[in-house]
Amino acid sequence: MQNFVQNGAVVEVPAPYAVSSGGGALVGSIFGIAQADAESGATVALMRSGVFTHAKTSAQAWTVGAKLYWDDTNKVFTTSASGNTLVGVAMAVAANPSATGTVLLDGAAR
Repeated sequence: MQNFVQNGAVVEVPAPYAVSSGGGALVGSIFGIAQADAESGATVALMRSGVFTHAKTSAQAWTVGAKLYWDDTNKVFTTSASGNTLVGVAMAVAANPSATGTVLLDGAAR
């Protein structure tokens, strides 16, 4: 196909803020996990799909399949929809309290 650009699993975008490798980043409605460190405004490659272990709101229990939102202020995943962006689902149970959870990103922020 002459109009194919890329598969979209990994996209390069300007970093919305300084982000570390393995950190989440929300650029408009594009969410992904950074493949490398990037300063604000620098190009960063974001993985938009896959399963990742990442920081979560500690005082939450997660069930498998629970909707997960990105809290762009605190840079963590949460089950709280209020003011946050839907980005994936929990792939494993996470206890309350716990610092990390297992997240499935499906490539779309909503």
